Amino acid sequence: MSVISLDIIGYIAGFLTSISQLPQVIRVVKTKETKSISLLTYIILFLGIVLWLIYGILTRDFPLIIANSITVISTLTIIRYKIKFG
Repeated sequence: MSVISLDIIGYIAGFLTSISQLPQVIRVVKTKETKSISLLTYIILFLGIVLWLIYGILTRDFPLIIANSITVISTLTIIRYKIKFG
């Protein structure tokens, strides 16, 4: 498989992974309802995403860098709302 094909797979996977949290982020921002969300789960997820981002930067893997940069923002949004609104 060519490098271009692998990058396309990476970008598609990254896009899908990144937008997977979008419905939750939109709901939390609109309703400020975070009672059923586990803070610990999102903290662990955030730490994993940060490590993937660091790995992507160190290996210069642009699909990983882009996807995880976006996901860090959405995950931090959820964490912020969870801390602020409980």
